[in-house]
Amino acid sequence: MKKAILAASVVIAAVAVFFAYSQFNSFDFTDRTIPSISDLTGTSSVTDSRKGVDSEAFQVGRVNTVEAAESELTLPDLYTRTEKSVVQITSMESNDQTRLGTGFVYDDNGHIVTNSHVAAGESELDVTFADGTIYRATVLGTDPSTDLAVLYVKDVPKEKLAPLPLADSTKIRVGEQVAAIGNPFGLSSSMTAGIVSGVGRLIPSQDSGPLQFFIPDIIQTDAPINPGNSGGPLLNTRGQVIGINTAIRSSTGEFAGIGFAVPSNTIAKIVPSLITTGTFKHPWVGISGTDMTPGLAKALGLAEPRGVLIVEVMSGSPAEKGGLKGGDSPTRIDGRNVNLGGDIVLELDGNQIRKLDDILVYLQREKTVGQTMDVTILRDGSIQHLTITLEARPNQQGTP
Repeated sequence: MKKAILAASVVIAAVAVFFAYSQFNSFDFTDRTIPSISDLTGTSSVTDSRKGVDSEAFQVGRVNTVEAAESELTLPDLYTRTEKSVVQITSMESNDQTRLGTGFVYDDNGHIVTNSHVAAGESELDVTFADGTIYRATVLGTDPSTDLAVLYVKDVPKEKLAPLPLADSTKIRVGEQVAAIGNPFGLSSSMTAGIVSGVGRLIPSQDSGPLQFFIPDIIQTDAPINPGNSGGPLLNTRGQVIGINTAIRSSTGEFAGIGFAVPSNTIAKIVPSLITTGTFKHPWVGISGTDMTPGLAKALGLAEPRGVLIVEVMSGSPAEKGGLKGGDSPTRIDGRNVNLGGDIVLELDGNQIRKLDDILVYLQREKTVGQTMDVTILRDGSIQHLTITLEARPNQQGTP
């Protein structure tokens, strides 16, 4: 598939908040041109593709039928153990160009996991297994917010469906050896290897609309990932999926030493909903905020720079309904304008918040739409507790 380079965003609304951020000079969701708004939402094509599909397609099958190894495997043994579970995904664009991506078997009921940007704008795709057999797949659901999608292949014999085990991505450590299997540049069943070079990264999602959301808790790797690898598994040496390869940081559109994967715990949380309903509703709070810095802490009279300063509360949001307050005093601090006077978020459900990333990761891992959340804030020098009820992201509600 074609390559797409996304410039750094200025405003971010990852999971529940949006904030100023510019980590990426250039960013490449490999394998695809920049999608249109209709591609990003994917709602109509997914809804249409689910019509007429047998009801059994909407049932989660048995997962993790390929057991994790008891000890670390050599790279050749790792490849042998997992290659049959990795597939090539193909479609034809209107200009007769072939789009290529990767996916892997999720369960024994014919569900294949890939990237949302691989499946965007499509209702059907071709899936090629390691033995060369090709099956037509239906796009059951997509979630641009985490760049995940689920395909369904109806007629694949059960013996070909070997679901890979998902690891607990919270236990991943920097320095662990990993491998990626995929179809870079159309070279099927290729393996590359490297290490986990970072954890807890943020990358831009493909949500459309006025808010730009980010995907938190991302795994960074130096295992080479190129166009065609998108949607393939990032594996540990026990043969477990720790993430799904989704993007690279690049100024050329080709691998430049840093790749990114959506973590396996996110896959485990999102995919069942994509199978059963076609979508996933992400929790939303509706605040604009900034990390606490020494300059901000001094201006606010704080002993230490910790917590997240709320700059703005969105009208009609859960934050407004729960009583959170934004800033109302524009002030120049450390060379930038900041609205002071807002609440400072210190804890969520008793979990300490030191920076914006902590909020994003907590909501991604722990919370769902409809749940309540206790927010510990510092307001006018005193500690207060407020309760908010999480709602679905605005673009998923059909509102700005």
